[in-house]
Amino acid sequence: MPAEKLFISLYLDEDVSVKIAVNLKNRGFDVLHAVDTGMLSASDETQLNKAISEKRTFLTHNKKHFRILHDQYIASGKKHFGIIVASRKRNSFETIKRLLDIIQTFSPEEMENQIRFI
Repeated sequence: MPAEKLFISLYLDEDVSVKIAVNLKNRGFDVLHAVDTGMLSASDETQLNKAISEKRTFLTHNKKHFRILHDQYIASGKKHFGIIVASRKRNSFETIKRLLDIIQTFSPEEMENQIRFI
């Protein structure tokens, strides 16, 4: 039985600054950006499925589409590993601060099928 992960792993879609990914990686967190995976221009659902296949919590600024996708996944019984929607109005440092709060508060299991707005 694999050991339980202490922190969530993140997948950042192309709307999220690469600077955020770099900052979190430099702090030792497991972070992938759409740029790293060759998923630029992929559909929202394809991006989310990539995150799911890697058991990662998804980070986006796209509130409208991912709220709908979350609702569709839950209604159809599909599982995801969490979606975090960050406001576009915040600067990268504030977004990182709020992300760190989530990373340090919620386990991967607690993020499953959750959507959180920061």
